[in-house]
Parts: sequence; C-alpha cells; structure tokens
Amino acid sequence: MNVLVPLLLGLGLLILAGRTYAFYLSRRLGVDEGNIMPSQKLRDGHDYIPTRTHVVFAHHFSVIAGAGPIVGPILALAYGWAPAWFWIVLGCILFGAVHDMTSMFVSMREDGRSIADMCRRTMGGPGYLLFAVFLIMMLTLINAIFLNLSCKALTAAYPVDLLQMDAGDHLLNTFVGPDGVVMARIGGIATTSLLIITACAPILGWLFFRKYTLTIPLYIIAEIICVASVIAGFAFPITLGETEWRYLLSAYVFIACWVPVWLILQPRDFVNVQILYGGVIVLVAGLLYYGFTGHVVHAGMFDLSRGAQLTGGTVWPFLLITIACGAISGGHAFATTGTTVKQISSESEVRRVGYNAMLLEGAMALMALLLVAAALPQAEFRNIVFPASKDGNPILAFSVAMGYMLHDMTGMRISLGAVMGILILEGFVITTFDTFVRLCRYIIEELWVFIFRGRPWAILKNPFFNTAVAVGLMLFFALNSTIMSAWKIFGAGNQLIAALTLTVVTVWLLQRGKTIWFTILPALFMVATTYATLLISLKHYLAPLGSGRLVVEGQGPLAFAALLLLVLATGVLIIAIRKFRALQSEQHRHSGARNGANSTPRVSFNP
Repeated sequence: MNVLVPLLLGLGLLILAGRTYAFYLSRRLGVDEGNIMPSQKLRDGHDYIPTRTHVVFAHHFSVIAGAGPIVGPILALAYGWAPAWFWIVLGCILFGAVHDMTSMFVSMREDGRSIADMCRRTMGGPGYLLFAVFLIMMLTLINAIFLNLSCKALTAAYPVDLLQMDAGDHLLNTFVGPDGVVMARIGGIATTSLLIITACAPILGWLFFRKYTLTIPLYIIAEIICVASVIAGFAFPITLGETEWRYLLSAYVFIACWVPVWLILQPRDFVNVQILYGGVIVLVAGLLYYGFTGHVVHAGMFDLSRGAQLTGGTVWPFLLITIACGAISGGHAFATTGTTVKQISSESEVRRVGYNAMLLEGAMALMALLLVAAALPQAEFRNIVFPASKDGNPILAFSVAMGYMLHDMTGMRISLGAVMGILILEGFVITTFDTFVRLCRYIIEELWVFIFRGRPWAILKNPFFNTAVAVGLMLFFALNSTIMSAWKIFGAGNQLIAALTLTVVTVWLLQRGKTIWFTILPALFMVATTYATLLISLKHYLAPLGSGRLVVEGQGPLAFAALLLLVLATGVLIIAIRKFRALQSEQHRHSGARNGANSTPRVSFNP
C-alpha cells in the first residue's frame, strides 16, 4: 500500500477531531472564558506564571511527547502497521486527548492542584494515600526508562557500511566494535548540542521572564542556539559510556528539577521545541515525498503471530500498552495538572493546549510508525529493535530510518540524517525526563504533608532531600532493568494511571451533575487492558522453583513493581466505586425528594 493512504487518512481524522469533538467536550465541561485562572489568582513567579499560549503549548507538547510516541509505535510495528495505526488514531481521539483535556480542566477548577491532590479532595484520605504511592511508583518507572532511553540516544552507534560512509569520511567518529565491525558514533553530536542548549536556557529565561523580551527576537535567538549547538556537536562530539551517562544525567536532573521552572525548564523547552517542530515538518515532508513518488509500506499490514513472538504477548492487551504515549498516557496527567495548568491564561486553553497537543503527539506517533515501516528494511528493523542477544534500540531504528528517508528525498548522507533523528529524539527525552522528576518531587512533598497531617519534619520539607529520594529511586530501577524488559510494566502502569485519572475526573464531574460517558468508558476499557497486561507479565516474571517458592528470573524490581501497581490500583478503584455508588444514591434521593421516587438522576451517560 502507498504510504500516502494511511498517512493522509490518519492525519485527516486527527484534524477533524480537533475541529469537532474537542468543541463538544468544551461545551459539556462548561468552559467559561470569564473565569480567573490559577496562574493569575495564585501568581508567585515560581510555579504559577501566566504564559502566552504558543509558549505554554511548546512547553506542554515537548513535555508530554517525550520518546513514547516514537519508541512505542516502533515496538508495536512487530504486529504489523494496521493494528498500530488503528489504536494510535482512535485511541488518541477518544481516549488520550480526552484524558489530557478533562484532567487539565478539573485541575484548573481546583486552583491548579495535582492529580494526586484532586484525588484526596474527590475520594478522601485513603484513596489519596494509595493513589499518591501509586503515582510515585509509576513516575519512578517512567523516569528510569527515560534515563535509559536518553543514555541509548547519547551513545548510539551504527555500522559505517550501512550508513554508506566512505573510508575517508570523518563526519562521525568511528570505532571497531566487539565483533570487528567498524561503527560510527551517532549520539555524541546530540550530547554536545544538549549541553549547549541547557547551558543557554537560563539566559533565555532571564530575557523572557525578567526583561519581557518580544517573542520574535526570542525565536531568532533560540534558532541561533539550536544551529550553533549542532555545529559544535559535529566539531566537538562527546563520547561517554551508558553507565557514565546514567550518573551524569542523574546529577544534572538532581539540580534542574528544583530550581524555578523559568530558569531551565521553560526556556530549554522553548529552544528544544524548535528542533522538535522542525522534526515534525521533516517527517511530514518526507512521508509526503515517499507517497507522491510511489513508495509503499514495506512492513506487513498484519503480522499478529510474529508480534506476539517478538514482544512476548498477544495483540490485546500488549499492542495497546506497547504504543503507550502515542494513544493515551497517564503520564500526561502529571504535566497537565503539575506544570501546564499553572501557566495557562484562559479556560479555552484546555482545548487549545490540552486536546490539541495530544493530537499533535498522535500525529508524531503515526508518522514515526509509517517512517520506520516505509524507510527501514524489515531485516534491519528486526536486527535493531529485536536483536537476539542484547537489548533492542528503537531510538536507533528511528534515527536510521530518518537517515534513509532524507537520503532518498534530498540526497543527504545517511549518516547526517541519522544524526538529525537522534537530535529530535533526545530533545523529547530529556525534556520529559527532568519534568517528571520534578513532578515526582512535588508528589513526595504532598505525601509527607498528608502523612504527618500538615506538620512534616523539617527534612521532609527540604527540596534537596525529596529530590534525592526521587532521583535515587529512578537510578535504582534504571540500573536494574533494560528498556525492553521494563517497557511492558511502564506501558501498563502508565495507562493504568490514565484510567485512574479518568476515574477521578469522572467522580468530580458526577459530583457536579455533569456528563460523564466520555470519561467513564475510556476508564473502564483501560482498567481491563492494563490489569490483563500486569497479570500476564507477573506470570512470566515469576517461576516455581524446586522448593515450591517463587523466584524472580532476573526481573526482581520489575516483578515487585508490577505487583505493587496492581495492589495500589485495586485499592484506588475499590474506593472510587464506593464513592461512585454513594454519589448515585445521594442523587437518587435528592431527585426523588424533588420529583418523586421514580425520577431519574441528573447524571448523563449519553452524548
């Protein structure tokens, strides 16, 4: 099939949803432009800062996107491109964008409170305690995976023969691999670029938030920084091992996650997003070129048996949780209720930013899927993503596919195009990485306040201590898992957060007599999907030993995480169901008192 068919059909459906369903949700939620935003009411110059729409959209999109919408679809391509295409498009429209928009709306009406704090106000103390511990556990897994993904990107290398590099080509540093194959270092350039962009971030933050510099000069400065950082990367690439990068990035994020958001987080996102937007444009242009020049999708349309063999699970539930952020992501609730909601300036931005940013992420996932399916030969896809003897590297698969596409379209050297792919991905990864560590610190701080009834010990209020806890937990799981082994638990836990978030939103809406069908149906479906994934994964992790006791086959931390997530989520759901029934009974009583015992409640389950 010509690549243009699934590309245009998918993008067309996403755009149509943004122009129709998003407005329908706004009306049902009761979006009111006249309301005062938390960023204005609670402005503190640190977390609550009214921000221009295009800036907050750039920050929000770069945070929620991360590597998930690229890595997940590439892994899911093992099942064939059609199942992944359907879940990306329909999941994004009916599940993911709804989750992001409604959670942002509820947080906005609750003065920018986090999803954990909203759980406390909606479902009481026990529900909050279970949910907060669940979120900390899940954030830790997310951060560990993104730490490992970042290290993979910064140390990526590929055979020079496949990159079609000449013997005298010195564009990239080369070395001889363990098997005698000459490899080219792709990731070192991104390393230098990342360091320069991060170092320049405080300057841009000062210009934007202290000197109120106009937008156009800031965009020009950001573009100059991007170009200069890449040029410097080619001239002075930094090459370190994965272990060294784990510790260095942990040290960096330890510093970055507790300074004010305007100092590093927002300005670095503002610079990074120039590369990210450029990457989206390049992807669109390349796939359109492929389509109009007759390129077809090389990957099979359906290959369910091979997918089950390579990934270790059937298409349901494993394909759905493998795609993860490309269709629906509970991790987005940390951004929508943790940082973004504290920056938006009007209620309509829950649609412009909350819903539409998820549509753009779905478009990224769709294009990443089709890029690898059309540009990367299937033999190379399997060797990179599902090698027999080592951990796979889906980031490298995306980068090499980008190199092939740009070579076909412009004649650019494959090696240079692959570097561009790494730059795009690393910008996403590092942005999500330090934002989520910051959010983990926030929830840990909230948890101490709850446990000690508003009077925690002095050390438990110290950002240094709480940051150390968040970073330490992340580093422990990063050192004790691989990307492939952790992805199933990450995907299941991530989408289980989405289900629990939609549950909290549903109870909040129910308490106010609003329509709930568009949140409760996705919540129920994702609960079933994620529970099935976790139970199947636990069965694989645990094996009987001669004495009859259960042992973990090299996956102790992940097995413990899966079991803990199941227990915590079950507790939250039991409390939510009880709350839901109590609210329904109360509404029946009130309705009966007004209109007779047989009248129906105000709750609407129909559109």
